Amino acid sequence: MCLSLCGSRHHPIACIVPPYMLRVLVLRGEPKIADMARTLLKQTEKLRDERAELTRAGLPPAQPLSGAFAATAVSPAEGLCCPDRRIHDGQHRAALPGRLVRSEGEGPTGIPDADTAYDAAGQVFSLFAEEYGRNSLDGEGMPLTATVHHRRDYNNAFWNGEQMAYGTGDGKVFRTFLELSVIGHEMAHGVIQFSGGLIYENQSGALNESIADVFGALSQQRALGQEIHKADWLIGRGILGPGINGTALRSMKAPGTAYSDSMLGQDPQPWHMDHFVTTTDDNGGVHINSGIPNHAFYLFCSYLGGRSWELPGRIWYRALQTLNNPMASFSDWADQTMDSAIELAGRGSIETVMLRRAWKLVGIAI
Repeated sequence: MCLSLCGSRHHPIACIVPPYMLRVLVLRGEPKIADMARTLLKQTEKLRDERAELTRAGLPPAQPLSGAFAATAVSPAEGLCCPDRRIHDGQHRAALPGRLVRSEGEGPTGIPDADTAYDAAGQVFSLFAEEYGRNSLDGEGMPLTATVHHRRDYNNAFWNGEQMAYGTGDGKVFRTFLELSVIGHEMAHGVIQFSGGLIYENQSGALNESIADVFGALSQQRALGQEIHKADWLIGRGILGPGINGTALRSMKAPGTAYSDSMLGQDPQPWHMDHFVTTTDDNGGVHINSGIPNHAFYLFCSYLGGRSWELPGRIWYRALQTLNNPMASFSDWADQTMDSAIELAGRGSIETVMLRRAWKLVGIAI
């Protein structure tokens, strides 16, 4: 999903641009940008209402994976089929999914955004399939449906529970949303949804966002073949407009430093529980406080070195499959990751010692 979920707390629409960022643009942006932000807030409200209608109509809630799949999900699975990618061109209209322009196995379309979305979806699928044994977002080969060119100059991207959709940006505040850590983040929201879900508010919602950030970063690093200490740990690097003073939407390495701009304001993410933000905005600060578990994962990886998508990623993925607590707190999640680390690396191993240290350094004792 995107970096913000715009729907209900049980069946959210995940939008990459957090609502608090749009509200800042309403207050600080020049008239055209302020109008854009107001319109975007209304559109995301409509998306939320549409998703709520689906829920009332009987859309079943996400269910945790079966015990058999969860038990084997940390090892690469043999015989997984290829991804089933279906990329559509929205032609700058609101209707989804739009015109199908590239299906699985077909050659490049010559539409750069469509081909980028196709390639990126394959890289994210590969991460989950080859490293964690998962067959697509739902674990059962779900088609990877995506729409590029959604609406005109649309400053957002989202996962709506069934597919991804990407705007092109207006070229001022945002220049693109087709960046691998963003696409990985959105697709990971689908994995979370089909793994039992995490209620999208307060600490469980911040965990939802953080876990999506983790797998977005892992998708990027694996595709680039980056060792942990060579990665930038940024989510959405390069998507901000050319006049914005910032490098990305978030930094896992240094939460609170991704941007500092006269129009967007200061990146509000904390890195420690001492600075946890209590707010009614953003579903209880789900895009803000996610900086704390994000930083714990970064610290853990930094202590171990090597490749983040290997043991650290397997620990986080296994913890997600075995959590079985949609209202988990940060402390609950820390305990679950420790259980997974013990199962995968052994009790008393250097990995479990380093994991405990990482959580302690962000203010969470386990």
